[in-house]
Amino acid sequence: MKEIEIWEYVIKWGLEKNFTLTSDPATWTDYDFKTMKNTLRCCLPLIRFYSLSSKDFLEKVHPYKKLLKPQLYEDLLKYYLDFKSKPSIYYLPPRHGKLDSEIINIKIASLISKWIDRINDNCKCALNGLYLPYEFKLLLRGSRDGFSPSKFHSLCENKPKTVTFIKVKKPIDFQFNFLQNPSKIFVSGDEILGGYNPIIWETTKNWGEAKDSFIFSLKNKNNLIKDEKISRVKQIDSALNYGKNYGPSFGKDLIIYGSSDTKDYDDNVCKLVYYEEKIRDTEDKFSIEDYEVFQIIKL
Repeated sequence: MKEIEIWEYVIKWGLEKNFTLTSDPATWTDYDFKTMKNTLRCCLPLIRFYSLSSKDFLEKVHPYKKLLKPQLYEDLLKYYLDFKSKPSIYYLPPRHGKLDSEIINIKIASLISKWIDRINDNCKCALNGLYLPYEFKLLLRGSRDGFSPSKFHSLCENKPKTVTFIKVKKPIDFQFNFLQNPSKIFVSGDEILGGYNPIIWETTKNWGEAKDSFIFSLKNKNNLIKDEKISRVKQIDSALNYGKNYGPSFGKDLIIYGSSDTKDYDDNVCKLVYYEEKIRDTEDKFSIEDYEVFQIIKL
């Protein structure tokens, strides 16, 4: 069932328990709301209000706002006006929103799902709520399985519809105290790169043709998404870069590469060649802190 259907059945059950109430909450008194709230006191905390669309929230929850705790309603209102806002109180994840990831959260999975299904947040049909029509099945995690191209191909080759998430190490400049020579160290960062492959990965040819492929970047800081960018493929015959020394690579626009198929990735870069837009401001090489590849499966 959809979450809004659960909400509607809860309201219907409450009305059956309080047969003197009309079905139109606009006619209820404060006492009527208090009565209904008492009836539903064990049900209301179990509703995933953050999983609704903005349209459903406005039309089917807002009229019953007096049933909700003021802080919850205020958080919901902020959330549906600004999807990046963070609830100030605990909220339940979507019922089918289990996600085995060390890199992303449910909101990022929802954002990627919208991009896959081409749901535009700027159009009137957009879904502002969490949108999770897919299971994200983990195929590979670098910190668990290794960072070599051979490991990637052994676990992910010939699997259709995959999404890759790459957590980038953050470089920091520093000076040797006596030589005053510049160098770099790397620390955990909040930058995430990735891409969607609607077909499969393979090594029998050099390029993969995929019209619906896209790459992206975003920042995930304190579980808040910011600076998100998506770039869809414009030259579809070069959408995917195959080869035994490549990890999940997209054209020449997002490359992770190893000098040997058994060595860790040592040549990783983003450029602008076959996709519509750059997803990084720099073409400098980057180091990988961790990466994950998921197969998405329609629920």
